[in-house]
Amino acid sequence: MKNIALHEIHVNLGAKMVPFAGFNMPVQYEGVTAEHLTVRNGVGVFDVSHMGEFLVTGENALALIQKVTSNDASKLAIGDAQYSCFPNENGGIVDDLICYRIKENQYLLVVNASNIEKDWNWISKYNEEFGAELRDLSDDYSLLAIQGPKAVEAMQSLSSLDLADIPFYKFKVGDFAGVEHVIISATGYTGSGGFEIYCKNDEVEQVWNKVFEAGEEFGIKPIGLAARDTLRTEMGYCLYGNDIDDTTSPIEAGLGWITKFTKEFVNHEALAKQKAEKPSRKLVAFELNERGIPRQGYDIVNAEGNKIGNVTSGTMSPSLSKGIGLGYVPLDSSKLGTEIFIQVRKKAIPATIVKLPFYKN
Repeated sequence: MKNIALHEIHVNLGAKMVPFAGFNMPVQYEGVTAEHLTVRNGVGVFDVSHMGEFLVTGENALALIQKVTSNDASKLAIGDAQYSCFPNENGGIVDDLICYRIKENQYLLVVNASNIEKDWNWISKYNEEFGAELRDLSDDYSLLAIQGPKAVEAMQSLSSLDLADIPFYKFKVGDFAGVEHVIISATGYTGSGGFEIYCKNDEVEQVWNKVFEAGEEFGIKPIGLAARDTLRTEMGYCLYGNDIDDTTSPIEAGLGWITKFTKEFVNHEALAKQKAEKPSRKLVAFELNERGIPRQGYDIVNAEGNKIGNVTSGTMSPSLSKGIGLGYVPLDSSKLGTEIFIQVRKKAIPATIVKLPFYKN
């Protein structure tokens, strides 16, 4: 197990540390619900330095990215970020990622911690054709997600940049917390606004300390991965390994909006055919109509008690005080308002298919 740069700080803060994607990570501090509501109502900080970062540079950098990702990176201006995925050759997804255009011929790809080696090998295989310069920066950089409606106000004193002037899915490179050349990105995984801060490992302790000094009057708190999961579930954001994986297509997963057929990419013909003919199943969102907590792996059944799918993500929503979840069902059972049942131990609990997000700010 690897330790992130701030490991000792998290231990000293009383974090419960757990193995996650090859790293010892803080899963919670004071409790999931309290941490969740801190982000929804104020401002909290996640250390997500386990994530992977690849730098892609050179004349053929864009051509490589266009080949291996589903979204259209040619639309990116310098300072833009874009959510995308790596389709595999069999109709599934290698990983989902965020692509940042840093300079004219330079891009940063941020990938999931559990897939760093897999993603690197995947991109490298296709790069044999393009010859872009690839650098794996994952071991050198830390990533802090400062999330919540008070994030801009709480952090403005730390930068000469106008943080309120960074639109959603845009970023700036500038000074932050006394460190130069920090990436300040208006992205996140919570649905409550804020920033993601990329800096070097030897800078992150200074950034962390100044963030908490600046945020003290706003009630800032450290937040663990457990609350990150409940926050993203309330928004219906996919988690790799749960809702998407090597066997799920972006079309099935509701990610057609990041799958652009205006270009050629890995397996684009098969995915275009699936989109035109409609997939046999679809990822849906549901709310329980009675008390209960849907968990990953629970069966989804129909009114006759026949299994029609599985829960891929589920939780008791701290914001809504009801059980919510995601899961794949056949297309003919996927319409909004359809009643399905979640098999929680021996009881089939009724649920209704709803429109995302669950949490509406």
